[in-house]
Amino acid sequence: MSMIEFHNVQKYYGKFHALKDINLTIDDGETVVLIGPSGSGKSSLIRTVNGLDPIRDGQLIVNGFDLADKKTNVNLIRKDVGMVFQHFNLYNNKSVIENIMLAPRIVLKRPEEENRELAMKLLDKVGLANKAESMPAQLSGGQKQRIAIARSLAMKPKCLLFDEPTSALDPEMIDDVLDVMKDIAKNSNMTMLVVTHEMGFARAVADRVIFMADGRILEDDSTEKFFGDQPSTERAREFMSKISGH
Repeated sequence: MSMIEFHNVQKYYGKFHALKDINLTIDDGETVVLIGPSGSGKSSLIRTVNGLDPIRDGQLIVNGFDLADKKTNVNLIRKDVGMVFQHFNLYNNKSVIENIMLAPRIVLKRPEEENRELAMKLLDKVGLANKAESMPAQLSGGQKQRIAIARSLAMKPKCLLFDEPTSALDPEMIDDVLDVMKDIAKNSNMTMLVVTHEMGFARAVADRVIFMADGRILEDDSTEKFFGDQPSTERAREFMSKISGH
């Protein structure tokens, strides 16, 4: 059963052709990592999946809904498709636990006691139960990102999108966030689509690796094949040699 299907998708920003002929299927429960140079279209692709960026042509089906159809209610898709952003996007005027409880309260009408109980469980899961009443300004970047992940999980989504979740963090905070993501990938049946430069994470948890450049998918391989046999395109090999050089 597929969770996400792209069929000949084209995406433009004004005259700039950001996504070119994207054909891609991601199955239920799969963990897929998107890699590639800056400006390759990775973030554009992930932002189309929950309707943040509309597509121009083609068909995009997410959890059974056709995003190209004007009649589709995008909010119904977002109930089941969570997103974790590069810059956390927490509500700075609300406590940590309020950040986590807000969407389930408004969107799912979840009873308050059950909502709080799940929020505390999730805080425990991301190792921040002691920060429930803190304000976001009192947290480090890594802590904010783990709260953002807990907030997404509170909606019990079928699919989680991560748009470079560690790129705004100091190096010593990255592992804490990646550990939480690895736990989700290994111990839940959630579909995960992750834009990242963290190759160790990709090797450890991805079922598939997709390499993009210039708005196109150039490689779509199993993790073993991509990292084991070397990528098949020159562009991907060049990218990987630069990454490993760092």
